[in-house]
Amino acid sequence: MKIRASVANSFGKHEVSVETNGTRQSVSIAPKASGFGSSVNGGELLFLALATCYANDIYREAAKRGIAVERVEVTVEGDFGAEGEPAQNIAYHVKISAKASESEIESLIRDTDRVAEIQNTLRTAAPVVLTRLEAVEV
Repeated sequence: MKIRASVANSFGKHEVSVETNGTRQSVSIAPKASGFGSSVNGGELLFLALATCYANDIYREAAKRGIAVERVEVTVEGDFGAEGEPAQNIAYHVKISAKASESEIESLIRDTDRVAEIQNTLRTAAPVVLTRLEAVEV
């Protein structure tokens, strides 16, 4: 699966898109009130990625077990320090309502934590590499 995320920003304009295997969709995120940049910061988006991944994976893993999930709530929290410092103390809380026993739901929660791709990407400290830069003089 090939995934791409793109941001194009200029004064008063903030265009965000994501793409998986050639299927592209826009994501609505307003520009900052000052006009430049995004009204949502990267840390918020990172934590949203963790929450979204886990919620989607709960449904996937529940379907494999024949568990009907009615509601998923995921809250991710963490701390960022000074500029350039990585996040610390990242933790998440999960609440699942499903047509299954408490022990089956708890097992689903634990097992999904082991296979959640975004969580595992951060846990393995995957390298992030700048591969190309383009400077355009105006």
